[in-house]
Amino acid sequence: MSSESPAVQAKVVTVSDGVIAGTREDRSGDALSDRLAQEGFDIVDRRQIADGVESVRDVLIELAEGFNGVIVTTGGTGFGPRDLTPEGTRAAIEREAPGLAEAMRLCNPNGLGRLSRALAGTRGTALVLNTPGSTKGTVETVEAVIDVIPHAVDLLGGGRPH
Repeated sequence: MSSESPAVQAKVVTVSDGVIAGTREDRSGDALSDRLAQEGFDIVDRRQIADGVESVRDVLIELAEGFNGVIVTTGGTGFGPRDLTPEGTRAAIEREAPGLAEAMRLCNPNGLGRLSRALAGTRGTALVLNTPGSTKGTVETVEAVIDVIPHAVDLLGGGRPH
């Protein structure tokens, strides 16, 4: 990001029954927050929620209210029975951004990225991105689109296309 423009604000949401139960550490949330901060994003909120359609939908709606920035989830994008982050995201977003989700999947074409059901989209002036729950996967996928996030957020806030 350019040094003359203000930092893009980011909110990180870890979706994990294990983290909520205290049986897992929130390593992917830490890794994601660290990577965004290294890139100059201002982490203004971090949440940990249980897996599920309603929990994801409700937190995304709450976090997007009046927010011009990026909300990145980690976890719940696979094929497990409680991996419902994409369904909750679909219920919260107003417009999908399939190009972002595709780019995030393509960052690891020979690995587990092919199993990702992650979505990307917008709600109001917020950009929402789903990433996997592994530390490597969450960092890898956000890095695939990190260069365009500031421009997307600017456009959502009323900025002009280049």
